[in-house]
Amino acid sequence: MRRSVTIACLVAASAALCLFTGPAVAAATRPPASLPHDTTQLIRVVAPSYGATYARFTGYSKVGRRWVRALGPWTAEIGYNGMAPPGAKREGDGRTPSGTYGFEFDFGVWPNPGVAFPFRRAHSYDVWDDDPSSSRYNEWVNERRHNPGANPEPMDQLPAYGLGAVIAYNTARVPGLGSAIFLHVGTGGPTAGCVSLPVYRLRKTLLWLRPGNDPQIRMRVSF
Repeated sequence: MRRSVTIACLVAASAALCLFTGPAVAAATRPPASLPHDTTQLIRVVAPSYGATYARFTGYSKVGRRWVRALGPWTAEIGYNGMAPPGAKREGDGRTPSGTYGFEFDFGVWPNPGVAFPFRRAHSYDVWDDDPSSSRYNEWVNERRHNPGANPEPMDQLPAYGLGAVIAYNTARVPGLGSAIFLHVGTGGPTAGCVSLPVYRLRKTLLWLRPGNDPQIRMRVSF
């Protein structure tokens, strides 16, 4: 989703972010419910409310029957209008979708740092189709070869798209349900619907993820 406007973080929110920082020490936790059978890596992105623009980001690995903390907890930035309730995400609403999703591929303007997922290098002619009326809605498009619809999202934006991963949201490409939901480099404020981290934490996360572990990202609000 379009990120041309940078939104400053609120002072109160900035103070709350400190609550989520800390070393990535291993800790056993209860297995999460309703995950694919083969999933052995899970990222949880938990916001304190639907209106919050930040969330707690934690990665877990399944070891035997236990889930062990592997990353975080860290603070992630989410949509400038917070997190959408389940099923309520819409194109251009500035909200991060709730739910559990896989990952499609990694990408970046910068060179591949050695990730296990397929990696696409972003060039000036690469865009993401955000147009619900387009036949290529919610797809990466080489605009030299195909029409990307109206006002596509440039994929060569820095620093946001220096590195990133495509979250498998709305893979059926239902018009209007939202597009271009990524895990990407933070820019110092909320996103337009993605999840972002400082570059060094994002790089660590992308290097940790393995396609063979069927990793999932679960985004929700804490009640």
